Amino acid sequence: MSELNVSIVTPDGPVYEGKANMVIARTKAGELGILHGHVPLVAPLKIDVVRLKQESGEEWIAVNGGFMEVNGEEVNILADTAEREQDIDIDRAERAKMRAEERLQQAKEQKVDEIMAQLALQKAINRIHAKKH
Repeated sequence: MSELNVSIVTPDGPVYEGKANMVIARTKAGELGILHGHVPLVAPLKIDVVRLKQESGEEWIAVNGGFMEVNGEEVNILADTAEREQDIDIDRAERAKMRAEERLQQAKEQKVDEIMAQLALQKAINRIHAKKH
């Protein structure tokens, strides 16, 4: 099976540079599976896990928004933030989830910043999902 060159970059620098047989990502239009030779596209990403299928298994990366660009041989992801599974501190992610749930409850009660609280909760859950898959 042909491989894709994959690059995942955030404003803080590269998170992943390597090869994959398949890249699976959730875009605003739905989940996409990218193989070598895929038609060129640019798609906005949702807060979710990007899965990189390789001969040795799968690698999961928590990606919190951004864009994916595909040109048939490469997949470039420009993410707001991203963390590789092995770099996620599960205790810290669980604490962030609890804080986000509390903020969300307060926001609903006080009718302020509910969207920001929901976004923080989505990011925390995404990190936990990437770590625990």
